[in-house]
Amino acid sequence: MDCHSQRDWSKFSGPLVAGTEGRGGEVFDQKVGLPGRYISSNITPANLGTWSDGEIFRAITSGVGKDGRALFPIMPHPNFGHMDKEDIYAVIAYIRTLQPIEHRTEPSTSDFPMSLIINTIPTKPSLPARPAPTDMVAYGKYLVTASSCSDCHTNYIDGSPVGDPFAGGREFPMPDGSLLRSPNITPHATGIGSWSEEQFLTRFKSYADTTQVTTTRVGKGEFQTIMPWTMYAGMTDHDLRAIYSYMRTIKPAQNQVERFVSAGKKTAQNTP
Repeated sequence: MDCHSQRDWSKFSGPLVAGTEGRGGEVFDQKVGLPGRYISSNITPANLGTWSDGEIFRAITSGVGKDGRALFPIMPHPNFGHMDKEDIYAVIAYIRTLQPIEHRTEPSTSDFPMSLIINTIPTKPSLPARPAPTDMVAYGKYLVTASSCSDCHTNYIDGSPVGDPFAGGREFPMPDGSLLRSPNITPHATGIGSWSEEQFLTRFKSYADTTQVTTTRVGKGEFQTIMPWTMYAGMTDHDLRAIYSYMRTIKPAQNQVERFVSAGKKTAQNTP
């Protein structure tokens, strides 16, 4: 929903603007290192009402739209294709309940040669069974994949990952001209290697009270983040502990990231 709704960047973490859930229109383009201009679609029944469940399922898990066009994986269909089909069915059922919003979005376009390469990206999903919640590492990996954590916490150039997975450094220009970089979340000292499980859990749950986010205004040049904290804060303690368990197993990567550069200041490079 954070990609397919309007977000209020005058407030911390850019909470969703009430009444825009699923309307689409967010722009992901060359400014964030992508090989084209990609626009999130309207996923309310006003647009998807003519789509069958199977067509929505194919778009989510394989990256092929109703009209047969390939979807660029800023919509992380490669990750969703590794989810249990029952979870995808639940997502589709939820999407069907959204309030219809009449909002036409512009078509997405790819720069050359991505305009050709994009047609080779869609793949058949694997759709494995969801791991047992008692298998904390496997279940945590499943949740991390479904949440597409690596997409933001891995550096990308021209739409392709560079560097170590989860080592951070991906740049996100903010609306006020400031620059945000995703942090290193590997179990290295320059990442979250010193974090205990309780610290990890507390960090997420500190945003469970949504008023902390929706009432905290952010001025120009002040620290801002695209991380949708209130959404992840709604996860269960068990799910967050499973994510932590899996994150402790990934390769530690040294990458000291300067997370935020205020508008008007010189952009510093990541320190390896």
